[in-house]
Amino acid sequence: MPDVQVIGVDLGGTAIKLARIRADGTVMAEAQCPTPEPAVPGAVTMALCEAIEQIDPGHAAQAVGVGLPGPMDASARVARVCINLPGWEDVPLADWLESRLNRRVTLANDGNCAVVGEAWLGAAQGVEDVVLLTLGTGVGGGVLLQGELFTGHNGAAAEPGLIGLQPDGPACNSGNRGSLEQFASITGLRRLCDRDPRQLSAEADAGDPAAVEVWNRYGECLGCGVASLVYVFTPQLVLLGGGLAGAAHHFLPSVRREVESRVQAVSREGLRIEAACLGNGAGRLGAARLALQRLNGMMAPD
Repeated sequence: MPDVQVIGVDLGGTAIKLARIRADGTVMAEAQCPTPEPAVPGAVTMALCEAIEQIDPGHAAQAVGVGLPGPMDASARVARVCINLPGWEDVPLADWLESRLNRRVTLANDGNCAVVGEAWLGAAQGVEDVVLLTLGTGVGGGVLLQGELFTGHNGAAAEPGLIGLQPDGPACNSGNRGSLEQFASITGLRRLCDRDPRQLSAEADAGDPAAVEVWNRYGECLGCGVASLVYVFTPQLVLLGGGLAGAAHHFLPSVRREVESRVQAVSREGLRIEAACLGNGAGRLGAARLALQRLNGMMAPD
């Protein structure tokens, strides 16, 4: 299906990133626009429709995949909850968009989209068992097991950023306390040093020992969470993506040391821990890939 095109959308708390993509992964058009404030479902629906019209005025795309920051239902049509967006509880977003766009729409968790994108055209190509963490405003992620996306019995898995690290730690919007997100997100980094992550990375690049130490401590916290995930999934590859992954060269060594010290050898045999390579494009690429897969499933003969 080389001429089939789909649209992949990555809906974030601050920006909507989208692209029109061919079945071979070629990006035909792309755009980015601010997420409405407040990001209530109706306003986001209209913004998505306008952005999609902008990159596909001729309606060349046959389907749309949307990645959102939260779990979907098992049918990939209802956004069950988006923790950091107001008013998002059991929103039938696929139905709303289909009635306006007149094409098939499928939904997915944004972390799941990112790991699918990396497996398609990124750092996880050819790897069957992968855990990906997206490190940014929050900590999301996705899991591939034997080459298949792991979504659990009701579509809500996986949320690796919400595993618990500290029982009485900082409160999380999910209702948990002391989750990995509270230590490995930008907020968690700022608890160690209240400085812009890009500035902190630049200072570490320049050899500032205080900045280097902050990144080491951040990597230790992240490594503790990764160790728990390794015990659960025993993946071949752990990928670290998201906005903070640009500084991965500062904290990857301490993540690896922490995992090595906490995880028995048999559970980490052959394990690699690396930075993702698709950057902020992974989510929209994975959303497009899932839309393609589901479109192909609809078109397959009985």
